[in-house]
Amino acid sequence: MTTETMPQGSTPPASGAAKSSIWSALQANIRDYGLLLVLILIMVFFQFVTNGVLFKPLNLTNIILQNSYIIVMALGMLLVIVAGHIDLSVGSVSGFIGALAAMLMIGWNFPPELAFLANPIVAGIICLAVGTLVGFAQGYLIAYYRIPSFIVTLAGMLIFKGLSLAILAGKSVGPFPPEFQLLSAGFIPDLFGPISLPLGGAQPVNLHTTTLVIGVVAVLTMILMAARSRSRRSARGYETEPVGLFVAKNIVIGGLILFFTYMLASYKGLPNVLVVMGVLIGVFVFLTKRLTFGRRIYAMGGNLKAAALSGIKTERLTFYIFGIMGALAALAGMIYAARLNSATPKAGQGLELDVIAAVFIGGASALGGVGQVAGAVIGAFIMGVMNNGMSIMGINIDLQQMIKGVVLLAAVFFDLYNKNKA
Repeated sequence: MTTETMPQGSTPPASGAAKSSIWSALQANIRDYGLLLVLILIMVFFQFVTNGVLFKPLNLTNIILQNSYIIVMALGMLLVIVAGHIDLSVGSVSGFIGALAAMLMIGWNFPPELAFLANPIVAGIICLAVGTLVGFAQGYLIAYYRIPSFIVTLAGMLIFKGLSLAILAGKSVGPFPPEFQLLSAGFIPDLFGPISLPLGGAQPVNLHTTTLVIGVVAVLTMILMAARSRSRRSARGYETEPVGLFVAKNIVIGGLILFFTYMLASYKGLPNVLVVMGVLIGVFVFLTKRLTFGRRIYAMGGNLKAAALSGIKTERLTFYIFGIMGALAALAGMIYAARLNSATPKAGQGLELDVIAAVFIGGASALGGVGQVAGAVIGAFIMGVMNNGMSIMGINIDLQQMIKGVVLLAAVFFDLYNKNKA
């Protein structure tokens, strides 16, 4: 028997991660890369047809403010849909919480010993607690009494829509105290002072330095974390993206972040609500990718019986998921009310449809077990840019709704097509 030896100068094949080709990597992640490409194409299209209005700093800020509450609720809805459920009550719950906040701060005349309840911070904490309790109550019925989430949350939608009308007595209540308005209308202070950027003879642009610093730090952190994650996957023998695709993806995403950071810095800087959104997105990325809690949600959505047999307490997990959804709906309701500077009986009406559409457009599966935080955020921005662009163009609201419906249907069809093909 002879033993084969490797020629001198040759290197042994890697026993760990096999390097996939760029084409196969694109095919494997077509939904993720496709979403980002679609968002870019939609923005370029509306920038062209609106004669440059879309990318103006003021309009970009408005897009963020107009869609902040959708993104906040989309994070919770992602967990709900990945777990194999649905929540139709989030719009009504957010409207109810906005109404409750208005009545606590300016609608109800508390006696002196209870005047602290009208303080914006205290009222905000109460509203978050109420929203969380609402979520837990619905989750309890779904998890432990096995009532379908569609039925429970449909009932919740009707109940909280009625409660909003009841406590507001059919009237709008406002305006809110200035401290509460800062939640949606405020901007972060410039800790370093503005810098002036000359633009070739034109009037110099004053930039919000703190915003620029935060944008650069965010991009560097994103690249370092992505490189670290790729290195770990390679060391453990998992398939990784080709280097060229990895570099190109991070250049595109980093470039977009820096571009939007510059545009916001040339206006008033980062809105407070964008900072809140950024923190929440980071928390939910960590929850879904790093924590056992997140992995169990995906396991439960992928196969409920198998998850239960493996020891996952699916009832308790469902209970917690709806509690998180309730808290986020409450936060979104306060953001929405602060942006309008009043609570109205119709606040939150139809928001649940935009939230659900954002999650499905972002790649979540209607069957559960599939979905990502980044996809939900991009899906929400796709909806937001479309709404903003079509409004600037003067397209009637009825046609806007039809177009959004077609986009949602196309996204779900594309997802099912890819699954069947795989």
